[in-house]
Amino acid sequence: MSRGVLKTTGRSVRLSEASMGREYVVVSINCNGVVKRRILDMGIIPGAKIRVLRTAPLGDPLEVIVSGFPISIRKSEAACIEVIER
Repeated sequence: MSRGVLKTTGRSVRLSEASMGREYVVVSINCNGVVKRRILDMGIIPGAKIRVLRTAPLGDPLEVIVSGFPISIRKSEAACIEVIER
């Protein structure tokens, strides 16, 4: 299976600041310990495609789609995830 060339806008943002409905690619995870392990266990790894679906009424948590699966993640955890728009 061949991988295509990834076309991006070149500007990275935190997942907590990402626009709803747009598709992103995870660049890095900038947290440590249990939080990083939890994020990685959910499938949010560098290179994964991620799309923000919506936020809760009070703004926390975020609902995202990672590799086709819906996941809810706290904004504080989403702030550790650096993404780039696809």
